[in-house]
Amino acid sequence: MFPSCYSKPTSSKDLFKRTYLTKILLGVFVVYMSHTCWVIYGFVYTKPCERGKGDCISSYLAERPRLQLSIFSSLRPDHSELNLIIKIDDFDIHSKFERVVNVSLPLATRNNGTLHTLVYVHKFGVSPLQDNRQVHHVAQLSTYMMSRKNVSSAKEVLKKHAATAPRVVDRPISHWRSRLTLNMMSEDFTFNRGTLPSDVRRYMRVFQDENRMVYLPLLHIDELSVRVKDMMEINGSTTKLPLTISYEGLSLRQFRLWIHMQDVMFSLKHFGFTEVNIDEIKGVLVDNNLYLLALTTLVTAFHFIFEFLAFKNDISFWRKKKNMVGMSRKTVLWRCFSTIVILLKMLEEQSSLLGLIPVGIGTTIEVWKVKKVSKIQLQWRTSRSIVHVGKFDESERKTIQHDTQAMKCLSYLVYPLSISGAIFSLVYLRYKNYYSWLINSLVSGIYAFGFLSMAPQLFINFKLKSVGHLQWNVLMYKAVNTFVNDAFACVFSTHPSHQLGCFRDEIMFILYLYQRRLYSTNKTRCREYGSCHHNHRKLKAQ
Repeated sequence: MFPSCYSKPTSSKDLFKRTYLTKILLGVFVVYMSHTCWVIYGFVYTKPCERGKGDCISSYLAERPRLQLSIFSSLRPDHSELNLIIKIDDFDIHSKFERVVNVSLPLATRNNGTLHTLVYVHKFGVSPLQDNRQVHHVAQLSTYMMSRKNVSSAKEVLKKHAATAPRVVDRPISHWRSRLTLNMMSEDFTFNRGTLPSDVRRYMRVFQDENRMVYLPLLHIDELSVRVKDMMEINGSTTKLPLTISYEGLSLRQFRLWIHMQDVMFSLKHFGFTEVNIDEIKGVLVDNNLYLLALTTLVTAFHFIFEFLAFKNDISFWRKKKNMVGMSRKTVLWRCFSTIVILLKMLEEQSSLLGLIPVGIGTTIEVWKVKKVSKIQLQWRTSRSIVHVGKFDESERKTIQHDTQAMKCLSYLVYPLSISGAIFSLVYLRYKNYYSWLINSLVSGIYAFGFLSMAPQLFINFKLKSVGHLQWNVLMYKAVNTFVNDAFACVFSTHPSHQLGCFRDEIMFILYLYQRRLYSTNKTRCREYGSCHHNHRKLKAQ
């Protein structure tokens, strides 16, 4: 009576493979964390050069020269057509300051053009173009981005331009950078030429002074302080705009850390991150404490590890699953549908690849799980494929009945609210096309009622008085990631619907834990896990 539910026990060879893979993943994680700690240590400590030993490069600021700060504007990023914005005599590199000046806008800039700024630090009383020991940096005072009105109130803009083509509404407009933050390494540090950090070398200009090497001041324009909220749209009638200029001296470790963070922001653009995504990351780096930033980095690493383990165990569980007793088909179908809709939404918004790839992998897994839970098999014969649907036994059909009963009760609540919300958005809100309306309505419904998709599984557990058929390791990994998402929601400026979704998922997981405590697992029942746990010899004896 038991052969149909007997499953071959796991061999020691398969167990060794799984253990070996786990050790490899753990080793990769340890190596990654060790490398991260080593990089952070390199920022914290840089070995100075002992005078008289090796090739030392001393600081030009050690001689305490009289300096002058001159800031110009120009239509071109070179030394031509310079217009003075501000000049600070007797520039003290150790004193912080902040000043607001009005900058005149050329006609070309007002007509959706670009304006640059050139920042010079040079000898006092000498023109920066004639000083051979000056340092300068170039930055843009204007940048092209979507209109603030389109970003903050896109619906109002679409109402005004309903008769125009969408590409006219989405045309990038020149925006004014209202803040300019300058930094200079004010620490008197002597570098060793042989161990000079590569990030510092990019900003360093060296000259020969008799028998010693001297480097000029390390000037840096802080791009992390440029936030989207500080951008001002430039129109044709504006002749002057305010510019807040601030300065702060940095130590060597602060200078190197800021350079590294700025390089990370630049590399994110190549991965497809939008200005809004990068602006949120800037807010985390600039507005938060350095220790909180380090904790965020550590938590992010663990988040990726748990996400990978959830994927791995989920695939392993469903690959070995032969019996679907106790598993909610409706929940699997809903998750598949939800991930597909979210993927379409991300494709419509042209999200970054770092966000699309995990969602795409998750969507593929959910489609494969639908195939497993529906017992669909594809058989290739010659030049055509045959779809074969397996049959369900009596216990599986009973599970399907419970699943259908639970989903029928939920449909009385979910369907009317979702349809009424979609009709409301169609009547009172404006979208580019019907496809955009459909995707946004579906996403809103998923965020609002997606947590209810786990309710049928709770109902099936209640009817069967068992939770042994669930994959608890995957649930634990996903629960940990949900708690991590809540922590990130406090740091990142996430949408309230996302925060609410994480909170509701935690409530459902607590209910799962309560059911696990309430229904003790009976491993002697054949249908509890979809396979028997009897010993092979006992099976033969019976």
